[in-house]
Amino acid sequence: VVYEQEGVFIHSSCGKNDDQDSLIAGILRVIEKENEVVVDWRPLDETLDTSNILCAGKDSSSVVEWTQTPKEKCSRGADRPSSYEAEWDMVTTVSFKKKPHSNGDATTHANGEGKWSFLFSLTDLKSIKQNKEGMGWSYLVFCLKDDVKLPALHFHRGDSKLLIKCLEKHVALNESPHDERVLLVKTQKSLSQSFENLFDEPSYGLLQKWKKDPYIVTMGKFSKVTNYIFDSFRSSDPSNQRRPPSEMADFLNDTIPGLKINQQEEPGFEVITRIDLGKQPEVSRREPVSAEEWAKNMDSEGRILDVDYIKRLIFKGGLCHTLRKEAWKFLLGYFPWNSTKEERVNLQKRKTDEYFRMKLQWKSVSEEQEKRNSRLRDYRSLIEKDVNRTDRTNKFYEGEDNPGLILLHDILMTYCMYDFDLGYVQGMSDLLSPVLYVMENEVDAFWCFVSYMDQMHQNFEEQMQGMKTQLIQLSTLLRLLDSGFCSYLESQDSGYLYFCFRWLLIRFKREFSFQDILRLWEVMWTELPCQNFHLLLCCAILESEKQQIMDKHYGFNEILKHINELSMKIDVEYILCKAEAISMQMMNCKELPQAVSEILGIENSSVTPDLDAGEDESGAELSCPMSLYQSIPTAVIAANGTRDGAQQMAETQSLAPA
Repeated sequence: VVYEQEGVFIHSSCGKNDDQDSLIAGILRVIEKENEVVVDWRPLDETLDTSNILCAGKDSSSVVEWTQTPKEKCSRGADRPSSYEAEWDMVTTVSFKKKPHSNGDATTHANGEGKWSFLFSLTDLKSIKQNKEGMGWSYLVFCLKDDVKLPALHFHRGDSKLLIKCLEKHVALNESPHDERVLLVKTQKSLSQSFENLFDEPSYGLLQKWKKDPYIVTMGKFSKVTNYIFDSFRSSDPSNQRRPPSEMADFLNDTIPGLKINQQEEPGFEVITRIDLGKQPEVSRREPVSAEEWAKNMDSEGRILDVDYIKRLIFKGGLCHTLRKEAWKFLLGYFPWNSTKEERVNLQKRKTDEYFRMKLQWKSVSEEQEKRNSRLRDYRSLIEKDVNRTDRTNKFYEGEDNPGLILLHDILMTYCMYDFDLGYVQGMSDLLSPVLYVMENEVDAFWCFVSYMDQMHQNFEEQMQGMKTQLIQLSTLLRLLDSGFCSYLESQDSGYLYFCFRWLLIRFKREFSFQDILRLWEVMWTELPCQNFHLLLCCAILESEKQQIMDKHYGFNEILKHINELSMKIDVEYILCKAEAISMQMMNCKELPQAVSEILGIENSSVTPDLDAGEDESGAELSCPMSLYQSIPTAVIAANGTRDGAQQMAETQSLAPA
C-alpha cells in the first residue's frame, strides 16, 4: 500500500430526500503490485458485499469481475491457477463494464453502500477531473478508457493533491488543453501496462529500456514484452509488411546479448535439416517405487546397493509419497548415495548447526542496521510479498498465520545469507514450496533447496546465461525433431520460443498441478535418460500442440495465448512417455548432429547406442540404453557449438520479478 487515506466520501443521491446527498465514508488506497498499480475505494462498513467490486482481471477475456469472497478463494482447487499468480499470465487488453443488477436498478440493493465500491488498474485510467480550488471539499472523478466514469471522491480532510503526486510516480499526467481541471493520462512509465498503452510507445523507447536493464525487462515482464517486441515494429496498418526475421533477430540479439537462434551466418553453427529420426517408439511407465522396493535395495548399514537401478525405477515410475522425504535428499544431492545411515545422521547434525548459524545472522539484524542495508531490505520485502501468495490454495500453505508460510519465509531469508550475491529473485519461492511440502522440516528443506538452486542458479543470475543457453538448445532440438514446425513458428515471429520461458525458468512449476510437479521433478532429478531431459519435455509438449497451432494458423499472439492456457491441462504421464520416446529417437539416430549430441550428453553420435532393453522386477520395459542411464558430467553447450562458461554476477544484483 503506497497511499492510504480515510475520510474520502462518495456523495450519493439514494437517501430519503432526493435533494440531499447521502455521505458514504470510505478508505482510498493505492496498492502497488508486481505487475500493476491499482486504486481501491471501499466503504468503512465491514459488511461490504464484495460481489459488487469491479476490477480488471487477467485472463483471456476482456472483463473479469470479482465475485469471490476471500473464503471462496481459499477453497478453490489446487489445480486451478489463481489470481495471485496473474503476473505469470499473459495479459490482453483489460477494461471495465458495470455489472448489471438483476432488478435493473443500481440504487436498490440489500447493502446501500456496497454497490459503490470500486477497484481499477492504472493501466485502465484515461483521465482525472478535479474541482477548482476554493470551491468546497476537493474531489476527484476517475474516468476509465471505455468512458466509464466512477463516482466522485470527496476528500473531506483534504490531501487530494497527495494522491495526485502518488499517481504521478506511476503514470504521466498532463493538463488537458481544453479543460484545466482535467488531467489526462499519457504514456505509462512502467512496462507493467496493458498492450494498448504499450503500443503508443515507439520502438526506440523499448530498445533503450532493454539496454538500460535487460534483466528487469526480460525476466520481470517477459510474457508481456514478447507481444510488444514484435508489434512495436509494425504499423497499425495491417497492409504494411513485417520486418525481415533476420532484422528482428538482430534487434533481439542487441537487447539480449548472446541469444542467437538459427542464424546461419553465426560462425560454427551447424545447420540441421531433414534427418530421419524414424518412428517414435511406444513407451510405457510403471508404478511408483514402493517402500518395500526401496528397502530391498539398502544394506544393513543403510547404503543404497544399486544406485543406477533405483534411479531407473524412479525415472520409469516416480516415488510413492511416503518415500519422497527420504529419497529426495539423495536425488538432490543432500545425502551422498554411498553414505551409511550413521553418516547421514552426523551430516544432518552438522548441517542443522550450520543452518541456524546462518539464520541467526539475519534474525539478529536490528532495525537500525537494516535501515543501512538496502539489499537486505529489498530481499526481505520481495520474500514477504512472494511468500504471501505462493501455493496458497495448497492446504500446507493456506490460511492466515500458517506455519508453512513462516518456514517458507525463514528458509528464503536464510538462503540470502548463504548466497548473498544472488540473494532472492522472484520465482525461487516456487522452487522451494514443493521441497518444503515434502520435507516438512526446515533444515532438510533448506539444504535440499540449496542443492536444487545449484542446478538452477544460472536461471536467476543477472546475465540470464542459463535461460539464453536453454532457449538456444531447445530450438536446436526442436529443429531436429520437426523442422517444418520450426519453420512455421519462425514465419509467425515465434522462432525464439519465448513462450517456453516460464517452463524453463521454474521447471514447469506453473504448468502442472502440485502433485504432478512432485512426480515430474523427481523423474528429472534422476538425470535420466540423458542430459537436459527437461528440454525434451518441452519438445514433447510443443509436438503435442503442433497440430492445433498449425491447423488453426495461429499467429504470434495466438501461439502465446494458447501455450499459456495449457497451464494445469497437461497430462504429466503422457508427456513423460512422449519425452522418453523422443530421447530414444535421438539416441538411436546414426546421423545425430554434433550440437544435439552435446546437448544430450551423447559422446559419440556416429555409433548406434546399444538398444538391448532391460526389465525391472515388475516386468515393465526399461526402454533406453543402459549405458545412457549413467551420470553424465554437466556441460552447457550452446547450439552454435561454443561452450558457455558461467558469467560473473554483476556487483549490483537486480531484484526484478522473474
